[in-house]
Amino acid sequence: GSGNLDCIKLLLEHGANPNVASYACQLPIHRAAYEGHILALRTLIPVTTKRAIRLSGQSPLHSAADGGQAESLALLIQEGFDVNALLERHISEYYDDLRKTALFFAVSNGDVTCSELLLEAGAQTDLDPLRCILVAVRAERLELVQLLLSYGADVNCYFRVISNTVFPTALQYCLRDRIMLRLLLNSGYQAYKHV
Repeated sequence: GSGNLDCIKLLLEHGANPNVASYACQLPIHRAAYEGHILALRTLIPVTTKRAIRLSGQSPLHSAADGGQAESLALLIQEGFDVNALLERHISEYYDDLRKTALFFAVSNGDVTCSELLLEAGAQTDLDPLRCILVAVRAERLELVQLLLSYGADVNCYFRVISNTVFPTALQYCLRDRIMLRLLLNSGYQAYKHV
């Protein structure tokens, strides 16, 4: 939507329900967060119920991170939205990587600013099946890898959704990049364990 505050206020005054989700399971608060319509977001936060957000299967934080909207993200964090909220299964399954967290959206977009906001607010790095650190390594995003490591991301994690085989995932992703490989080794990557 356009985020037109006058229209939103008029609709709310005449009984529009901000707690009704679209067919895509999105509430107006999700669109406002994704598009970065801060004034609309400020208006929608107090009138959107936690129940409606829970039933939608996604947090507005996911939307803000997906849209790369740092200001929306900061406002939602300030308003007490859970930075570790997980996408419900019916939403997560739409993504091949089965992502669950707002942090994953930020990292997969290569967005250092949004990632840092989430991490500073307490986002955990290990809640997604494909760990955020592996996404950053695979995308050769050195700054994001350093940021995630500084917040305790496990460099020795594995991606086991496809197979139970223990394979050195991070090593596989960084073979083309000596700087990334050196960073991982200096950060405790246990290469000897995988040989």
